[in-house]
Amino acid sequence: MKTILRSVTGIVVILLLFFYCLGQTPPAPATAGTVLRLRVRVKIGDSTKGLARKRFFLTKGSLEQNRSLVEEIERRTLVSRDCYYRSAGASEALIKWLNESDCESVYCREVQPDDIEGAGAVPEFVSAVAVGEKQFGSRELARKWLTVNLPEQLRSGFYNNRQNHLLISLTQAEQTSGAKALSVMTDRNGTAYFTDLEPGTYTLSNILPTEIGNTNLIWNCEVQVKPDERAFEKPYLLMNRKEKNVKCVAVEKPLPICEAAPK
Repeated sequence: MKTILRSVTGIVVILLLFFYCLGQTPPAPATAGTVLRLRVRVKIGDSTKGLARKRFFLTKGSLEQNRSLVEEIERRTLVSRDCYYRSAGASEALIKWLNESDCESVYCREVQPDDIEGAGAVPEFVSAVAVGEKQFGSRELARKWLTVNLPEQLRSGFYNNRQNHLLISLTQAEQTSGAKALSVMTDRNGTAYFTDLEPGTYTLSNILPTEIGNTNLIWNCEVQVKPDERAFEKPYLLMNRKEKNVKCVAVEKPLPICEAAPK
């Protein structure tokens, strides 16, 4: 009898421990969304590099479902950076400064002392600093705040113009798909991650053309997003050339040739 009681007691203790441990085990997390890792590369001549600081968008639906949006993106002609700044009367030095870091506005990087002094000085910056010195009483403060003394069209007009076109396309994308368009920006290596995605069919696009050399690049591709634990390890490769493992090839269009604005 004592043996039976000991056995029953042992079983009860084991069951109690089991339910106690079960209660202490945290619930399984909600199913995480799928990840889409982008890797964007551009080839210029024999050189290939990652495309840094460029934004890409993901819209629900196939290319067919988003046909009107894609056709509008590919048909639209936007003024190039050089054309815009030349028409605005920008100096060659300012255009060179913008091109060096692929800038859409003067806010993309800090103006350095060498940019306002010596042979490499940008005339617009020199003039803005001169005005700022009278306002702030300091040449250093005038340099750091010189953008406030630049005309708006030189300060951010090109960027604002592109953002207006982007807003129109995003509105169209969201009206067509019935869902908010998602966006990411590539890092310095040309890598970006869309996270927490619902599995399904999407249209991937940069919407606004990317200027590379004398060419505009537009990507519009259909992407099948599937649950995959190795998504971080398997990038979706975009490029301007059809090479091995490239899943999305850009459409290339030549940039217009622009003349300086008459003075």
